[in-house]
Formats: sequence, C-alpha cells, structure tokens
Amino acid sequence: MLTTPRLILRQWRPADRAPFAALNGDPQVMQFMRNKLNRTASDALADRIEAHIAAHGFGLWAVEVPQVAPFIGFVGFAAPSFRAHFTPCMEIGWRLARAHWGFGYATEAASAAMAHGFQSLGLPEIVSFTFAGNARSRAVMERLGMTHDPRDDFDHPMMAENHPRRPHVLYRKQGLLF
Repeated sequence: MLTTPRLILRQWRPADRAPFAALNGDPQVMQFMRNKLNRTASDALADRIEAHIAAHGFGLWAVEVPQVAPFIGFVGFAAPSFRAHFTPCMEIGWRLARAHWGFGYATEAASAAMAHGFQSLGLPEIVSFTFAGNARSRAVMERLGMTHDPRDDFDHPMMAENHPRRPHVLYRKQGLLF
C-alpha cells in the first residue's frame, strides 16, 4: 500500500469491481483505448491486476480517496505484453473515473508510484505511452517530469493498421543511479 496526502493506493477489494466496470464502460474514460470493456472483460482485467500484485507486490493499484470515494480507478505499473523498440520495460499508467478528473489525483498517485518504483523496486527507467492525441494523459506525463522524444513515437502493434488511435507517443523517466 502507498499513501499520499490525499490518496491510498492499495490492493483491490471485491467492492471495487462494480465501479471499475462502470469506468471501463464509460465512453469518455475509454476514448483512447482500443474499446470499452463489458462487465465480464472488466472483471477479467481486475483478476489479472490482482494476481500480478499478489505475485510481485506491485502493479496497478486501486486508488481510494478517503472520506470521498472508496475506489476511483487504478494507478501503477504494468509490463507491456507486446514487442516494440522500447520493450521490455515497466510502464506507469492510470485510469480514473470521469467524476474524479481534474483534481490532480492521477499526477499525485503516479508520482507516489514512480517514487516507489525507483526507490523501492530499483527500476532504472519508467515509461508511459498513449495515443498521440490524448492531451490529458500527456499532461500528466509532463507533470511527472517524463520526457518525450518524437523519435520514440510508434504505432501501437495491438491496434489495426488503419485504426485512428494507432499512433502513440512514448515518454520516459530515468531513475537515479547511485
């Protein structure tokens, strides 16, 4: 579990499933993803996330705002399952319910996760990527101090060649070397 002044990043609970399915079915939340998820697919994703955290001690943590909301989405780490010029790597990502956008929660939670990744997990580098037109996520990446080199941009290999959201940007942040 990680904490920030306003948030708790924690293991998932059964009660997280319904709000997770709701955000995965929200067209605005999923605007830059390959597709929305139905309840079955959402639960399967939660199962994979929980199993990863149980096995490795880190992953895509559930995010809670105490006294405000018991579950607003996830923030944390995942290893991309596809091959690209920057893999293998550790990606930081986030997905929050729309009602919780605009409060700085993604940046706050991701900042805590990055600190944990560098300081406790010893990651040498953390990457993040998104559809080139996803200005909100790119702004989070920039607030996290991640850098973008257009030479790293790529076409997401898990999207069809003619998919309008196939062009992706890659951001990086290096850990401190001691």
